[in-house]
Amino acid sequence: VILMSHLGRPNGSPNEKYSLKPVVAELEKLLSKKVTFAPDCVGPEVEEIVNKAEDGSVILLENLRFHIEEEGSSKDKEGNKTKADKAQVEAFRKGLTALGDVYINDAFGTAHRAHSSMVGVDLPQKASGFLVKKELEYFAKALENPQRPFLAILGGAKVSDKIQLIDNLLDKVNTLIICGGMAFTFKKTLENVSIGNSLFDEAGSKTVGNLVEKAKQKGVKLVLPVDYITADKFDKDA
Repeated sequence: VILMSHLGRPNGSPNEKYSLKPVVAELEKLLSKKVTFAPDCVGPEVEEIVNKAEDGSVILLENLRFHIEEEGSSKDKEGNKTKADKAQVEAFRKGLTALGDVYINDAFGTAHRAHSSMVGVDLPQKASGFLVKKELEYFAKALENPQRPFLAILGGAKVSDKIQLIDNLLDKVNTLIICGGMAFTFKKTLENVSIGNSLFDEAGSKTVGNLVEKAKQKGVKLVLPVDYITADKFDKDA
């Protein structure tokens, strides 16, 4: 069993602070089994560790995000973006593919991201894991037969990406809290709030009025943020 994962935001380069090595001891407790740690997630050394491993072995790879090719880009301290080279992304994905026979995605929290470990492992057999199954069953239960009052909290950057989701939720919920980046699109469109350089979804803004109108018709309470902290940049060191 080859385990691959990420930790934190090391921005596409190795950082001891975000190493997965400390996870080994906890995994061994949970599995009651020895776990081998690979010092990288791709490359000849990792392939050798995997190829020499006995059947039933558990191998944990180092943080996927130590490679820019995992997320496809990185940012420096000033927020400037660097895109990964397409050929190197392809090579990275082939490197991950070479380590296994069957691909199991059990990372529900990142399943929506077009990261190499999510969409680039090209194995003939692919499946979802038990955590993904559990989360999907929970959502199905919550949406199909919810306990009332039913409140949903929705975040993210773009309204346009979530129009269908918001529209569907308005048929089910009693209260909808809009937060995260897309709250700025609602606030600017509805109340002409000055949002500075904060995220504004031009395409999504055209649908805000219709969504608010539907909420009124359905008797859904729509809640938006009322106060903010402003800063010179979107960063923990701002």
